[in-house]
Amino acid sequence: MAFSSRRSRWSNVLTALAHPVRILPVTFVVGSIVGTLILLLPGMRSEGHRGSGLLEASFTSVSAVTVTGLSTVDVSSYWTPLGQVVVLVLVQIGGFGFVTLATILGVVVGGRIGLRSRLAAQADLHLVNLGEVIPLVRRILFTMLAFEAAVAVVLTVGFESRHGEGWGEAAWHGLFYSVMAFNNAGFALAPDSLVGYAGDAALILPISFAVFVGAMGFPVLAELSKRWRRPERWSIHTRLTVWGSFILLGAGTLLFGLIEWTNPATLGPMSLGEKLVTSVEGGVMPRSGGFNSIDYADATSETTLISTIMMFIGGGSASTAGGIKITTFFLLGYVILAEVRGDPDVTIGARRIGASTLRQALTVALIAVMLVVVGTLALLALAEVSLEEALFEATSAFGTTGLSMGITGSLPGGAQVVLMVLMLIGRVGTVATASALALRARPRRFHLPEERPIIG
Repeated sequence: MAFSSRRSRWSNVLTALAHPVRILPVTFVVGSIVGTLILLLPGMRSEGHRGSGLLEASFTSVSAVTVTGLSTVDVSSYWTPLGQVVVLVLVQIGGFGFVTLATILGVVVGGRIGLRSRLAAQADLHLVNLGEVIPLVRRILFTMLAFEAAVAVVLTVGFESRHGEGWGEAAWHGLFYSVMAFNNAGFALAPDSLVGYAGDAALILPISFAVFVGAMGFPVLAELSKRWRRPERWSIHTRLTVWGSFILLGAGTLLFGLIEWTNPATLGPMSLGEKLVTSVEGGVMPRSGGFNSIDYADATSETTLISTIMMFIGGGSASTAGGIKITTFFLLGYVILAEVRGDPDVTIGARRIGASTLRQALTVALIAVMLVVVGTLALLALAEVSLEEALFEATSAFGTTGLSMGITGSLPGGAQVVLMVLMLIGRVGTVATASALALRARPRRFHLPEERPIIG
């Protein structure tokens, strides 16, 4: 009887974990564990780094799988070329999505997938109709590989012609940075990220462009491939994502340039062209890219605050970017606008936004605020860092951005674990994580009398 009872409990647990929503955090946790074990194998770490390395491997694996880019070690010197390849593969899998990758494999091998797999992929890609899963997943595979290959070629030529690298080294650097850029992961093959290439338009602009496109989200890219000439026929999601991305890019670039223009530690010594290129990068990367060609520890407090806000907002839904997402941010802006105007409904264009969507946006934003605040408090309690540094680091981890003020490697083990948890939650999504922890939904069969408390 005892054996039967334990077997029944395990069966219930497995059934609960197999739910299409709950399977998302599970796959990322499992992927992080597998990545850690691989990075602990012989031949992954360079000479002089032969110790246990468990925390370094775990942090790198979680950061790669969640396409964040934060690192406690120098990727170029700590990991061997084989270890760097493992990091690249983990980023590619994490960006593509474990569930999406499983869906692709099911299509390629068997030509079809089951209903459970479709539901899991639907939850991962934030789709409405099950019929959209297979066509979109195929486009994801083609778009990702084609775009990364094109950017890799451009970067390879830049590394070879402008920085004197051999074709082999240039090709590796081009491929590495192309994959990292499109997947919005900030890993770099240099201890100072892109500081050594600051102002180099031939490298910085292609990387920034890849980050910007990758942060759009696959559903948006798929729709744009069909209707890019007909903006009036775009869905509300695509409108919010595209126009919101350009608004944030413009605002971020302008503010970054104006604030840092005369800072002698950042843009001050650069030429006009280099300042403009770095300003564009400064407007793109905080929204989830993670690369930097200035040291954010030398940036002004105004720049770090703006960058923190950008990291919190993030990129498009169902993209490689993190944060609360552009659609959530601008949708809440429309809620405020409707309330100020006294409109009974929240409308965008000729469409009314449903109450359930508004509740979801508010839930995502408030849970994100709570997570960042708790993470910041934990870092302050566990490490000797300032409030500005703790807030910046916690937001970067939650937004899966990868930017740092240079304190990640010096944090104690407990603080690094806090960042790992924030990266996992930020990648999976606040609502998906909350849904995965809920045992079951309880539909309400009646409505209680309405009462309106005093607000404000």
